[in-house]
Order: sequence, then C-alpha cells, then structure tokens
Amino acid sequence: MSTIEKIDPVQATTETPTGTAPAYTLGQLVAYILRLGALGFGGPVALVGYMHRDLVERRRWISEADYKEGLTLAQLMPGPLAAQLAIYLGYVHYRFLGATLVGGAFVLPSFLMVLALGWAYLGFGGLDWMQAVFYGVGASVIAIITLSAVKLTRKTLGTDRLLWALYLVSAAATIITETENVLFFLGAGMVVVAARWRPSRLRPPAATTAGCFALPLAMTTPVAVPLNDLLLQIALFFTKAGAFVFGSGLAIVPFLYGGVVKEYGWLDDHQFLDAVAVAMITPGPVVITTGFIGYIVTGRVGDPWSGLLGATVAALATFLPCYFFTIIPAPYFKRYGKRPGIVAFVDGVTAAAIGAIAGACIVLGRRTLFADGWTLEVPKLVLLVVSLGLLMRFKKLPEPVVILGAAVVGLVLWPFVRP
Repeated sequence: MSTIEKIDPVQATTETPTGTAPAYTLGQLVAYILRLGALGFGGPVALVGYMHRDLVERRRWISEADYKEGLTLAQLMPGPLAAQLAIYLGYVHYRFLGATLVGGAFVLPSFLMVLALGWAYLGFGGLDWMQAVFYGVGASVIAIITLSAVKLTRKTLGTDRLLWALYLVSAAATIITETENVLFFLGAGMVVVAARWRPSRLRPPAATTAGCFALPLAMTTPVAVPLNDLLLQIALFFTKAGAFVFGSGLAIVPFLYGGVVKEYGWLDDHQFLDAVAVAMITPGPVVITTGFIGYIVTGRVGDPWSGLLGATVAALATFLPCYFFTIIPAPYFKRYGKRPGIVAFVDGVTAAAIGAIAGACIVLGRRTLFADGWTLEVPKLVLLVVSLGLLMRFKKLPEPVVILGAAVVGLVLWPFVRP
C-alpha cells in the first residue's frame, strides 16, 4: 500500500458551520467508516482523501476546520495516519464513544481478512502453491518498501542537514545491527529540540511536554494481566511498537523485524516478508500485519483459537497507543499542537524512523535476493526491478495489483526454481 506522505492541512475547499448539531447519526458515520475500511485500497494518503471528499465536501458531516485539525494531529502523533484521522473525526461530534466505535470499524475489516489469511497460511503453508505465491510476492514487497522510503525521504527531510544526518545514522545503524533501538528515536527527537531551542519561543507548559514523553514510556511498562508467557510477550512488544510508529505505517516494519525475527525468533526472514505482503494485499493500514504475526506465532503452538487470541492481543496492543494518542490530546490540540518544541521533537523522530526504513530495505533485500547469503536469485531480482519500474512509471497503479501480479509470476516460476 502507499506510503504516508505529508498532507498539507491548510488546503481549504468547503466549509461547514462549526459548533452546530451534527447532520448525521453515529450509526451513519460508523457504517461509512466500516465500508471504507473494507474497500479502501490505495494506502493512507488515498484514505484521508476519501474521507475529505465524502465527509467534508459531499455529505458535509464534518467541517473543514475539524478535518484540518484532525489531519494535523494525525501527522504529529505516532500511529497510522488514516486510522488516527478516522478516530479524530469520530471524536468531533460524538466524543469518546464516537472515537471508539469509528476506530474499531476502521480496523475490523482488514483484521478479519488477516485472520483468514493467517488460518490459510498455517493450514496450507507447506503446500507448493502457497510457497510459490510468496516466492514472487517477497521481491515486490521489497520494491514497494524501497520506493516508499525514497518518497518519504524526499518529502520529509528537505534540505535540513541535521535531519539528513540523523537519517543517515539511523539507516547505517539498522544495516549494521539489523535491528532498531527505540531510545535512538527519542534521542533524535531531543537532538532536534536542542538544536532549534529558542528560550523566547519554546515555552510549552511543563505538564504538556512531559506528557508527550511519559505516555509512550508508560505504555511500555509491564502490566499484570492473566496471559501466558507468550501472550504477555506479544502484548508488551506490540504495545511498544504501536507507541513509536512515527513517520509512516512502514516505520513499524524495521522495528517489527528487530523484535519478531532477531530478538524473539518468532518468525524467520521469509515468514516476516510474507507477513508484510499480507498487509499490503489487504485494505487498511500496513500495521495490521501485527494481527497476522500474532496469529502465526500463537497458532503454531496451539489450535486456531490460540491463533485468534494471539492476533487479537497483537492488534489491540498495536492500535491502542494510536487510539490514546488521538483522544487524549484531542481536547488540547488547538492550544498546544503547533508549539515549536513539539514540532521539533516529531521532526527528529520522523527522520530517524525513515532512516530505519531505508536501512531495513537493504537488510530485507539482501536476505530476500540471496537465498543462502551468497547466491543471487536472479528471478527475484528481475521481479524487484520490474515492480519498481511499474510503480515509478504508472504513478496511480495500485500496489495490491503489483503484489497480485507478482504472486501469479511466482506460481509460474515455482516449478523451475523450487529448492
């Protein structure tokens, strides 16, 4: 699916009165979001565009001002952009109940899809056709992530030398260690805050600034819950992952790789790429891959109900930070959201996150193209190059189409390349 690009929150087209009674019921909004979550291919940029077109311009349920505030908050906070915007729009007129129901409706369709794919993956993963599909898809996934990293880099860093330095250091660290350190993300944010510090300008209230850092750290604190060891590990790891997804939904990919593959060994490299591919051929955020991963990890050690439990825990742990990062600051965002200190921190974290994506492209690409670490798999290289060429030549070509095409090619090639 598409990368998250910076959306200009000041584009104005249609205004509706602010402060008036809503022209729609909560049920109507939830039904619309549920349909968008089920059919909304094209990535977060397309999804936020659909919401503006349908809710602001056509139906006039949401005012332009409320939409702009929600979009700005979604860009500033960690988490998947489109999901956070949907949650904020649910909050506008129906507060916490609206935010909760809308957020659930947005994620539910893609979650059900990854559950079905997880069941098929575990049940039929040993069959030739399943291996053949993912043989082709893996290379295309690398192409999509690579192009996403390029677009994000161009869109976000500009000519700021400090952001470029943080980006390059983060990319190099990811390539060398094949993992990430969340503390580096936070440190990058603090470096930019210090570099841009102007005592006369940056005076956010102490409670506000502390809250920006305390919430993510608090959410990583272990909580006593009645889960077995594996489910507890999943809950804590994916909560931490969801709390630090800055810059793009794809920012979670290298973070997940470091934990799921390198630290815990829940999946191997090929299975991890399969999980990313599953997220890209379904509507909704890339982050929904956590549900697929949770299903695979727990489904292998139990029955399908164990997989369902693991998927639910992983998805909730990932999306709850996104939910809280939207509804908690929502009432205060108008007052504090544009303070230079907060903007500087997010700029630094975003630069480091995009650098990690770039580094992950090299790490995952090397492991995908070189089966045994040394031998280049030429068919995969060709698929990668062709996928890149198609996406660059046809700007509006949906990425799921490329993924599905690569799957067909994998089915054709598999009899000739199988080990």
